[in-house]
Amino acid sequence: MSALWKTPPAGRDAAAWLAADLEGDTRWITQFDHAERAGMARVVKAAMVPGQSLLAYRRSDFPFSEAALARIRRAFDEAQHGLGVALIKGLPREGLSPEEFELLTWGIGLHFGVARPQDKQSRYMNKVMDVGTVYRSAGGRGYSSNAELDFHVDGSDVVLLSCYNQAPVGGDSMCSSAVTAFRILREERPDLAAVLQEPFRFSRQGEQGEGKPPVHVNPVYAEHDGGLFCFWNRNRVVNATKLPDAPPLNARQQEAIDLLDAILRRPQVMYLMRLEPGDLQILSNYTALHSRTQFQDDEHPAKKRMLFRLWLAMPDAPALPDPWAGFFGSTSAGTVRGGVHGFQYDDSCIAFDARQAGELGMRFDPDVRP
Repeated sequence: MSALWKTPPAGRDAAAWLAADLEGDTRWITQFDHAERAGMARVVKAAMVPGQSLLAYRRSDFPFSEAALARIRRAFDEAQHGLGVALIKGLPREGLSPEEFELLTWGIGLHFGVARPQDKQSRYMNKVMDVGTVYRSAGGRGYSSNAELDFHVDGSDVVLLSCYNQAPVGGDSMCSSAVTAFRILREERPDLAAVLQEPFRFSRQGEQGEGKPPVHVNPVYAEHDGGLFCFWNRNRVVNATKLPDAPPLNARQQEAIDLLDAILRRPQVMYLMRLEPGDLQILSNYTALHSRTQFQDDEHPAKKRMLFRLWLAMPDAPALPDPWAGFFGSTSAGTVRGGVHGFQYDDSCIAFDARQAGELGMRFDPDVRP
C-alpha cells in the first residue's frame, strides 16, 4: 500500500487499508465453531422471556462460553483498534426465530458495551428492513428503506449488524477506510482536505429531543491524540441546507464532499462484502465508513431482508475531538455517549444505561445528552 502515499498517515496505520488489503489478509474474519454456535443457541433460548423489554435483560442472562466471548472480543478489538472492520460468521441462525436472533445480538452487546438509542422512538435495537421509508427526505432513515445509501458513520463508538435474512438481489455491504480516503484527498487536493476539517452543518432529521437544535456542527475530519476521526453523512449535510433560513454549501464545500464520496467508491478503496444469514459485522464509526447497495426483497414476507442493528458505547473507546460533543454529548474516553435519544428516552432507559455502565466500569451522566 505504501506506493500510494508520499507522506505518513495522519491516523493509526492499521485503519488505513485498501480493498486489496482486506481481500489478502482475512484476520478480520472469524467463525464460530459448532460447539460455540450450539452453546449460544441454548443460552438464548433459555434467556428468552416473551414480551420482555430488551432493557430488562442483564449480562448475566447470557452465560456464553469463554471461547465464544474470546472470539467476539478479538473482533471488537479489530474494529476499534485495528482495521476498523470485523466480521464474525456462524451465529446460530437455523432454529432461531427473528425475536431470538435479535435477543442473541442484544446479549452479545451486553457483554461488551452500553447500547445506545437510535431514533425518535428511542429504540435501542432496530430492524434493518424495507418498510417503505423514503431515504431522500427530511426525516428519512436508510435502514428502513431499500435504497442505496450514501457512505456514512452511525451515532456510536461501534455499530453491529447481524444478518437474519439477506435479499435475493442487492443489499451488499460497502466499506471504505476513512483514513485512506483522507490520505488520498490530502495527496490529490490538500486544499479540499483542509475544507473537510472545517465545520459542516448536519441535520438531526427531526429526531432531536425537546429544546435541542435541528442541526449539529462538526468537521468531517479532525485529528486528536494522534488519531484521525471522521464524521460523515452526506444525506444529513444536504438536508441541513433545506431547513428554514439555512445557508447553502459554498462551492468549495460542495467540491470537497463530492471528491470525498468519489474517492470512497473507487474500486481500490471500497471493499464490497455480502453479509449472509448468521453473519455479524462490527464497524468503527470513527475510522470506517459504510454503505449498502440497493436491494430487491423476496416476495415471501418471512424471507424479506432483515438485519438487526445495535449501537454500542464502548469502555475502551478513545477520547474524541472536541467538536464531536455536539452529537455525542461527551468526548471523554470510557463514557456512555452518542445515540439518538429521541422523544421516548424515559426513566427505564436511564436505569438501563446506568446499570449497564456500572457493570462495565463506564461513566454515565443522564444530563449529558446530545
